[in-house]
Amino acid sequence: MNFHGRTILVTGGGSGIGLGLVKRFVQAGATVIASGRREHALAEARQQVPGLHTLRGDVSTVEGRIALFEQATRDYPALDVLVNNAGIQNRPGPLTQQQPGDWWAGHELELSTNLAAPMHLAMLFLPHLLAKKEAAILNVSSGLAFAPFAFMPTYCATKAALHSFTQSLRWQLKGTAVKVVEIIPPAVNTDLGGKGLHDFGEPLDAYCDDVMKHLAAGDLEFGYKSSEDRRKASREELDTSFRAMNGAR
Repeated sequence: MNFHGRTILVTGGGSGIGLGLVKRFVQAGATVIASGRREHALAEARQQVPGLHTLRGDVSTVEGRIALFEQATRDYPALDVLVNNAGIQNRPGPLTQQQPGDWWAGHELELSTNLAAPMHLAMLFLPHLLAKKEAAILNVSSGLAFAPFAFMPTYCATKAALHSFTQSLRWQLKGTAVKVVEIIPPAVNTDLGGKGLHDFGEPLDAYCDDVMKHLAAGDLEFGYKSSEDRRKASREELDTSFRAMNGAR
């Protein structure tokens, strides 16, 4: 996939993996729009990436997704690549130890941001993308879609469902101008879930460089190190991985 001259919208593009990809898309010669909820993060991204365009918006709500679609297609009619990257992760913990109060709100926010948002945005943008000579939808899932960490069940479930949705969408769009790509990260050293939670993860720059290599090669589904192992694993291997991750023999 060649990104020179493309117009790309990256949700959650103000930090983490999203920002790492934004930088590389700009370097590749694309017009890039980063969207996100936090204006300060978008402002910092603009300082780091000269020429970056930004749109503030909240993809966790239906209204926010519709507003983002309408503004992006109005202001950037050449838009031909949608990168569904925005995601959140609650800190791990057992469901049996939920705190008093509205404990469901955090799980609901994971569902709306990580799953409803990429599904809805893909559906909203699809007519626009189908009218292009060449277009793409890139969904960022997770290696945890294949072997979940039991103490983050909602996050892992959203990524497993996104993997399934991406497969179905790719099948439906066979023979059209729209390519459907699934990017499957392992743990990467970002602030996902809060500072310090992923310090053990893969270096961000090395990971994003690898993503760009796969995209340049035209790969439609790929992981990196541990997430690639899980993507290609047998059912027995995934069960073994699940037990190892969750402290069982």
